[in-house]
Amino acid sequence: MTSNATGSTSPENPAPQSDDMLVVNKVTSGDIAASLRAGLSDFLARPVMSGFFGLFYAVFGILLVWCLVWLGKIWMIIPAVVGFPLVAPFAAAGLYEMSRRRQKGENFGWSDILSVMARQRQREMGWMAFVTLFIFWVWMYQVRLWLAIILQNASFSDFEGFLNIVLYTPEGWTFLAIGTLAGAVLSAALFTVTVVAMPMLLDRETNFVSAMLTSIRVVTENPVVMLIWAAIISATMLLSMLPAFLGLIVTLPILGHTTWHLYQRAVQSSEG
Repeated sequence: MTSNATGSTSPENPAPQSDDMLVVNKVTSGDIAASLRAGLSDFLARPVMSGFFGLFYAVFGILLVWCLVWLGKIWMIIPAVVGFPLVAPFAAAGLYEMSRRRQKGENFGWSDILSVMARQRQREMGWMAFVTLFIFWVWMYQVRLWLAIILQNASFSDFEGFLNIVLYTPEGWTFLAIGTLAGAVLSAALFTVTVVAMPMLLDRETNFVSAMLTSIRVVTENPVVMLIWAAIISATMLLSMLPAFLGLIVTLPILGHTTWHLYQRAVQSSEG
């Protein structure tokens, strides 16, 4: 299966495409490998521009942790870091546009990419951002709920104390088990509705509900392959955050570019 660009107009004025024209393809692990190669090629072609989006995301993560420490919300650091990758698809919008233009052989500069991103607030991408941030909020809220129910009056004066309670007490193990299960459910739900929805909204004239439904179809028709892709994303993102979020400067752009190419392989018009 080859990766074919969809449409010939820019995302600020895309050609209308009816949702019933969309065909969800069967994809394989070979499509993931080919998309990863294409994503790496996109990154190496424009490493500074691609790395900028990774740097922005990494700095945001560093500031998030710093703010939690400053506010004395030590208990929130781990759930915030674990849930942080949930907002990555929205952060990668500029990377999707870079890959789209490279795939079509178009020249582009900073203003081209940033202006397209700015215009997304007038389209359906803003609703997808709301969905993403809402699920992140639910994730943080349920962690606080389970802390109150399971750990009750435990005191977290510092990060080391929090780790000692969570890692070395039966109550902490229960909290980790329930929190991990709840996090897995939320992550799976968000992945299912966004895995191709974000690049699709940038690429096509469609609404966010149709984009989410198409994303769900991609996952349900390719469950094993999409599970592999979800595992690759999760492992890569979490490992990239270990060196003070700095690994994201490289891995986020590659994953973002790869997502675009995987979307191109998974969704096409019936005319494609």
